[in-house]
Amino acid sequence: MASAGGESIEKLEDMIVRAAETTAAHVRAAKDAIGAVIFGQETVVERALITVLSGGHALLVGVPGLAKTKLVETMGIALGMDARRVQFTPDLMPSDILGSEVLEENSAGKRSFRFIPGPVFAQLLMADEINRASPRTQSALLQAMQEQHVTVAGARHDLPKPFHVLATQNPLEQEGTYPLPEAQLDRFLMEIDVDYPDIVAERKILFDTTGAEDSQAKAAMTSEDLLSAQRLVRRLPVGESVVEAILQLVRSARPGEEAGDLGRLISWGPGPRASQALMLAVRARALLDNRFAPSIDDVLELAEPVLKHRMALTFAARAEGETVGNVIKRLKARIG
Repeated sequence: MASAGGESIEKLEDMIVRAAETTAAHVRAAKDAIGAVIFGQETVVERALITVLSGGHALLVGVPGLAKTKLVETMGIALGMDARRVQFTPDLMPSDILGSEVLEENSAGKRSFRFIPGPVFAQLLMADEINRASPRTQSALLQAMQEQHVTVAGARHDLPKPFHVLATQNPLEQEGTYPLPEAQLDRFLMEIDVDYPDIVAERKILFDTTGAEDSQAKAAMTSEDLLSAQRLVRRLPVGESVVEAILQLVRSARPGEEAGDLGRLISWGPGPRASQALMLAVRARALLDNRFAPSIDDVLELAEPVLKHRMALTFAARAEGETVGNVIKRLKARIG
């Protein structure tokens, strides 16, 4: 009986490994499909995929014209998700995003309310220039992101699964904007900087986008495959050394004794949600890299996008020319 039980356990482990390998192959195929359309933004594509695999939302920060909208559209196709885009403006109302109830009259003359879903009822939503909307509209979207449902006229309406928001911000033009409060920024798993492409990538962009036909994205997985991948990410084992590195890094990014000499530079730091985000993100990065357990290198690589929008420096630190990025690098050096 013991031998039979041992064989069944081995078969179960083999099934889990095969399922993990299949899922990892789907994820890598999706990454390749996105990379075939989005040139010169390998880090951005990787981090956006890590965010989605972790079940979270991302804030893309970059100047106009760096393919942020194209990225969301391409990810939707490659991952088999229904993708939509909302252009945020100061006059946008919560009902324009969430949806509203309308009064209808049937053929018998009976009147009733019917809910018309807004664009938030998509699996992948691009919130373009989210800081241009009023705080009331911002909070309506961010509540939906956190709770995975909306309430209209007292009735609850669940959002589709999976549900992810990729929001964008222009870091240059701040006139007429409503910057996201710190508590709302914390809802984003990562803040991803979108930089200019290098000359090789820009040359490729020139030829690909000004010819007779553009490169078209291809579906690499379905939304069900994505949900399976997200479940797998949460099941990947994490070594004690990686857990300790996450805790040490996040806790040292707060003002206090654990920050050491850098504590005087930090006004406020990340809460436990940052530790949770980093724990999921390192697992997702490992899966994307065809590994089934994360390493300390994953923690160091993803520390900045996970932490930087969850920290602020003191006035004295800013006056000395310090930046959040530099402080995070010094905190990482203590681990690496």
